[in-house]
Amino acid sequence: MENFVTVVMEKQKIIKNLNESVFPIYETFDTEQDTTVIQIPLARELSESEADEYAQKLANYMFEEGFQDFDIYIGENDEDITEITYDGNDFYEEFGVMWYNEDEDLDEAEYQGRKVKLGKPMRGDVKKFKVYVRNPKGNVVKVNFGDPNMRIKKSSPARRRSFRARHNCDNPGPRHKARYWSCRKW
Repeated sequence: MENFVTVVMEKQKIIKNLNESVFPIYETFDTEQDTTVIQIPLARELSESEADEYAQKLANYMFEEGFQDFDIYIGENDEDITEITYDGNDFYEEFGVMWYNEDEDLDEAEYQGRKVKLGKPMRGDVKKFKVYVRNPKGNVVKVNFGDPNMRIKKSSPARRRSFRARHNCDNPGPRHKARYWSCRKW
């Protein structure tokens, strides 16, 4: 059983080589989720305090090298970044029905004097994301959701499970509420 340190970051066009005196062996690859992964093998399993210290030193090194936005995982194999491809109805069976526009006419609406697309999450101005939807009264409302200072780390099964349990994502509520859209992102 091998232990690894895994660094996950947004996809890099060109990634600098790591200092070979610090990291003699490492592997770099890109994933289907548009991320770049650096995997560094460890000689042995680290205790929690050793792992925290190693992660802090590695984070400092990555900042010095000019990387700003990355996640560090320390553990066995590469379980934290498992990629899953769904075939046929497998996605539906795993996640249930995702919303789709039932009538083609309601793709656009007017919100405060300008045309907006309904049901399409986009980068937000007040929060991390925003989406325009119709509420039960028929009015177009803007739903803001997500913490602008945090990344969505749904590639980690434990984090995903915890988020979905904490926000009761099995019953996300109506589409005009932020919880619905946050759960959908996770």
